[in-house]
Amino acid sequence: MVKEQLLRLLEEERGIYRSGEEVAERLGVSRAAVWKAAKALQKEGYAIEAVQGRGYCLAAGCDVLSAEGVKKFLHAEGLRIEAVPCASSTNAVVRERAERGEAAGLVYIAGEQTAGRGRLERSFYSPAGTGLYMSLLLRPQQLTAAQAVRVTTAAAVAVCEAVEAVTGVPAGIKWVNDVFAGGKKVCGILTEGAYSFENNSMRYIVLGVGINLYEPQGGFPPPLADIAGALLPAPVEEGKNRLAAAFLDAFSGYYPALDRGDHLAIYKRRSLAIGREVEVVSARGRRRALALDLDDDCHLRVRYEGGEEEWLSSGEISIRCV
Repeated sequence: MVKEQLLRLLEEERGIYRSGEEVAERLGVSRAAVWKAAKALQKEGYAIEAVQGRGYCLAAGCDVLSAEGVKKFLHAEGLRIEAVPCASSTNAVVRERAERGEAAGLVYIAGEQTAGRGRLERSFYSPAGTGLYMSLLLRPQQLTAAQAVRVTTAAAVAVCEAVEAVTGVPAGIKWVNDVFAGGKKVCGILTEGAYSFENNSMRYIVLGVGINLYEPQGGFPPPLADIAGALLPAPVEEGKNRLAAAFLDAFSGYYPALDRGDHLAIYKRRSLAIGREVEVVSARGRRRALALDLDDDCHLRVRYEGGEEEWLSSGEISIRCV
């Protein structure tokens, strides 16, 4: 499509004006088609300037999510990037496409979700312009269903590394799948999949990651205001594109070795729970405990106030004085 071709050209030469005649010639289309594509991109929120006598330019300094923008910073191979302004749920879109036979490597990114989901079917607040919401389709050959949790733990490590590389903000992991910075949750990870009983392996896994890059106008709504935080106070140039690429590069480095669990030592070092007092939240209520250790399957060993110890394989904890 002309729109995608125009965006690719302008992304590659961000901040440089190109005349409509030159753009049309390079794309092999009419000037009217270029004008129409530019208008469509502007409606989607892209900061494309059209100045008579100078031509078209994608403004430097803006932070608009785009597939071409992500690719510009991406080093990992074998990924197909799709970016849209808004989606109902990126995980839902990718799961549907996985069921239809989509190959591994699809990365679907949205600047907003209208029906974003977190763990336990909770909604995930996904306002426009402030966050990064993406889902990655995996078809692992080397992982059993029991090892699939390592996709989540590797993603948590990759988010921490990407956050620190792009924003400089230190990040840690709250068991099992939340990333915290500055004492507040800045990222949630939702991993879903389909299992094959025939060969005891996963047919596919959808890895969903939602990162709060900037604080929404007016702040987070209650009751999120006491829990959720953002990484940066104001937009930075290509922040979303850079953060998406940094995460995908980091995760792609860990993914081939998930069966060996090479990332687990890093996950432990980034754990906000080990050695801390926590509250274990379960169907039995809330119980105070000391978090002691994590095993290779990311089970959390805790010691309750009465001395009883337990390995937690699922559930939630809250950390006192994160």
